[in-house]
Amino acid sequence: MSRFIINVLDSFGVGAMRDVPVVRPADIGSNTAKHIIEGVPSITIPTLEKLGLMNLLGFETDTLNYSEQANYGKANLTHHGADSFLGHQEISGTTPKEPLNQAFNEVIDEVAQHLKEKGHQVRYVGEKDEPKILVVNEVATVGDNLETDLGQVFNVSSALDDISFEEVTALGKAVREVVKVSRVITFGGHGIHLENLLAARKVIGKFAGVDAPESGVYDDDYHVIHLGYGIDPNVQIPTILDKAGISVELFGKAADIIQTSSTYLFPGVDTEELYDQLISEVKKNENGLFFLNIQETDLAGHAEDTARYADRLEVSDKKLAELLPYLNEGDILIVMADHGNDPTIGHSQHTREFVPLLVYSKGIEGKVIGERETMADVAATAADFFHVEMPQHGHSFLDKLK
Repeated sequence: MSRFIINVLDSFGVGAMRDVPVVRPADIGSNTAKHIIEGVPSITIPTLEKLGLMNLLGFETDTLNYSEQANYGKANLTHHGADSFLGHQEISGTTPKEPLNQAFNEVIDEVAQHLKEKGHQVRYVGEKDEPKILVVNEVATVGDNLETDLGQVFNVSSALDDISFEEVTALGKAVREVVKVSRVITFGGHGIHLENLLAARKVIGKFAGVDAPESGVYDDDYHVIHLGYGIDPNVQIPTILDKAGISVELFGKAADIIQTSSTYLFPGVDTEELYDQLISEVKKNENGLFFLNIQETDLAGHAEDTARYADRLEVSDKKLAELLPYLNEGDILIVMADHGNDPTIGHSQHTREFVPLLVYSKGIEGKVIGERETMADVAATAADFFHVEMPQHGHSFLDKLK
C-alpha cells in the first residue's frame, strides 16, 4: 500500500465555469490563478509550474512555462454555488443537495430564544428597519456570513481575549441545533473585542452580519470549526477508508469540515505549520490518505489582497518542493482547489471556477487527465488506489496515470 495525498489550495480556481453567466453573473471573467500571476508578475512558483499549472492555464510568461513532465487536468464543481464546506464534501465523494437558502433574520428569534434557554445573554443589534444580528454574552455575534454565498452560512464570530474557543464552540453547536443552512462557521481571534466585531457589521439587502476580514478576527491566532448539516460520511472516502482500517489524516480546514473517526487530525491555519505537520506525518507513515487544506490563500481572496495571495502561493510552492522528495514510487499527490476566490473580480466572495488537478507520482509523466465532471472523481480515484468500495459519486482517473 502507498500514500494518497490531497492538497487543496483553498480557492485557487483556474477559470469561470461555463454555467457562470446563468447562475453567478458576478463571477463572469474570474480566473484566480491567472489574475494572481498577472497581478504579481514576479511570483515564484516553480513547483506548481513543474506540476503543470501553466499547461492548464494555457499561457506562458517570461518566468513561468509549460511543463512536458506534468500530469494535469481540471474539474467542474457539481455542488451548488462555490462553497468550501460543500466543496470538501464533493471532493470526499458526495455531491451535497442544494442547501436551504435563508437569511439569518428569518430564524433570529428562534435562535435567540434557544440561546436564552441555554443560559446565554442575548441582545439584538441593528436599526429599526433593517435586519439584525445577535450579540451573545457581550463577546460574540451571530449573523449571516457575508463572504460566501449569501443565505447558506451563518457565522458565530468571537473575541478570544474575552471567551475561550471551547465556549465559542459550544455556542456554535447551540446555534447549529436549531438552524438548517449548510454551515454554522464558529470562529474567533485574539487582539480584538466586541467593538471591533460590531464596527465591521454590514447589511446587504435582507442579510446582516460581521465582515470577518474587516473585523480583524483573522489576524491573530484565528481558530475555527465548521459545523455542517445533512452530510452522510458513510459514503465518503475518509469513512470508507476508516472502516477498511486504512489510515486517514486531515490537516488544516479539512480537519474541521470533513467527518472521520480518525484521531489523526491537525487543525490550523498557518500555511508553513500545516505543511510541516504534513511532511512530518508523511515521513512517519508510508500508507494512507493525507488530506490538507491551505486556507490562507482563501483568506487573501476574501480580503481582495492579490499580493498576500501570491505570497501564500509562494510559501505553499516551497513546501511542496520539500514534500516531493519524501514520496515513493506508487504514491500519488494531487494539488487542487475547492472553488475560486478571484481577488480582482470586484467582490470579496468565492467565485465559481474550474479547479486544477495537478498530479505528481514518481516516474509518471505527461499524462492528461482531462476535464472531470465533478471533484468527486478525486475520491473515486483514491478508492480505486486503495482497492476499497467506491464513494457515492465520482469516476476514477487512475487509469489515466498508467
